[in-house]
Amino acid sequence: MAHRIGIIGGDGIGPEVISEGLKVINAAGVSLETVEYDLGGDRYGRDGTVLPDEVIEEWRSLDALYLGAVGTPNVPPGLIERGLLLKMRFALDLYVNLRPFTFPENNVDFCVVRENTEGSYAGEGGVLRQGTEHEIATQGSVNTRMGVERCIRFAFDLASNRKGHLTLVHKTNVLTFAGDLWERTFNEVAKEYPKVETSYNHVDAACIYFVQSPDQYDVIVTDNLFGDILTDLGGAISGGIGMAASANLNPTKTGPSMFEPVHGSAPDIAGQGIANPTAAILSGAMMLEFLGENEAADRIKEVCADPAVQVEGTSPIGDAIAQRLI
Repeated sequence: MAHRIGIIGGDGIGPEVISEGLKVINAAGVSLETVEYDLGGDRYGRDGTVLPDEVIEEWRSLDALYLGAVGTPNVPPGLIERGLLLKMRFALDLYVNLRPFTFPENNVDFCVVRENTEGSYAGEGGVLRQGTEHEIATQGSVNTRMGVERCIRFAFDLASNRKGHLTLVHKTNVLTFAGDLWERTFNEVAKEYPKVETSYNHVDAACIYFVQSPDQYDVIVTDNLFGDILTDLGGAISGGIGMAASANLNPTKTGPSMFEPVHGSAPDIAGQGIANPTAAILSGAMMLEFLGENEAADRIKEVCADPAVQVEGTSPIGDAIAQRLI
């Protein structure tokens, strides 16, 4: 039976790279039933639509969502991010953002588990006296025991099936309330995983170690904001943002999970056929793995790791990878 997948090509290079991802998945022998959704900055510019509630309800019957990239220069900052991406995460309870990084030349082989529905992105805060010399703006960080613990447990499970090491990254010496909740929860859950070695890094130290000695990491778990920043740095040390894949997971599978490349819509190169689709292809492999298509996922990842497939051009890269899978 074919997996039912919602396709959100989005804006800029998004449709181009998703097209190559679907080509590669087909070449790997996996059958998909796709449903197209026209969402993103271009759609908003045409009729003001961001993400209708009825679309979210449609998604609940799908097995997964596969997204290219969203955002256009003519849309106010934050509108698509909050109205589409964050709304999707909250509504579908996509509470884990998983980003793997592999780059043998730099001794990089680790995963970052980022809490995906709380922290600074939860929307707590407000503004008073806007536009005056006495303007006040607050932006809080919301951390719940349930949200923190389920993310940490996912990370421990992941580390148990990898090299057996898990690092908590936070800023407990300054963010004493949220940091205390994260650290206490981490240490309590660690007692249930005696075979997993644990460590702690302040986030600023982790940024240094990412660059100087990334080989020390196996699995990292952190909050929403720190995870967002660290994973972009992870992309930079593992071949560039064009190689960075990600998954927004609902591990309990009460709704579909969403898979997307880390990069943005890159409107400056859209339509030129020069965007690297590898991140989208690897995100597709993560989707297949989550759907139980492990053999196909492993084959795609193995081919993508071969520098010989990194030719010039969006479609040529997709073709080179697909041809190796047939």
